Amino acid sequence: MHPLRRAAVFACPVLLLSVAACSADASREDAKPPTASAPSAPGGLALAKAVDQLKISRESRAGYNRDKFKLWVDADHDGCDARQEVLLSEAVKKPRQGKGCKLSGGQWKSYYDGKTVNDPSKLDIDHVVPLAEAWDSGASKWSAKRREAYANDLTAERGLVAVSSGPNRAKGDKDPAEWLPPAKAAYCTYAADWTSTKLRWNLTVDTAERAALRKLAAGCPTTTVTFTPAP
Repeated sequence: MHPLRRAAVFACPVLLLSVAACSADASREDAKPPTASAPSAPGGLALAKAVDQLKISRESRAGYNRDKFKLWVDADHDGCDARQEVLLSEAVKKPRQGKGCKLSGGQWKSYYDGKTVNDPSKLDIDHVVPLAEAWDSGASKWSAKRREAYANDLTAERGLVAVSSGPNRAKGDKDPAEWLPPAKAAYCTYAADWTSTKLRWNLTVDTAERAALRKLAAGCPTTTVTFTPAP
């Protein structure tokens, strides 16, 4: 398992209730700061304040192609690619690991719908902020190397999540103004995950997206956001 992902999972398990989003901050002490300032309080920013740090900009899908984000890479050359690393780190019951990191058995809790999944092939690894949405809000200007880093980001515990395929495919490339997890108990966690990912990668939001996030934040007064700026 990727060492940063392993360290993060013990610190930040996937929760189904309204909880703080967290990340493996210590692993990125030398990261460059984004335009929005990173939180300095030990518990992070209140979700509402974190949402207010997001910059508003018009979105453009011009030139987007999913192939411009390279998936899934084995950055640490341990035989398990980023998809498999997420499955290993988020398993509530460890799967069997075969040749080529082929996984079988195991058990996962999909926080989007609260369902327990026992077959890894029935799980999708979701980019909380979808690739197309990332492109619309800043990634179109990135280098291919940076887009690859975003698509396989194992350092931030909450940017990639293992979830049931049904909700993930219903979500597609929609933002929180257009789609929310079917489990209402996941709303606060999802809003924090979305916001922390956008702040980490210095991605913008459109007006409807920020309005939806503000509405969610109003119902999540105890939820906090922490993030480490991506290098």
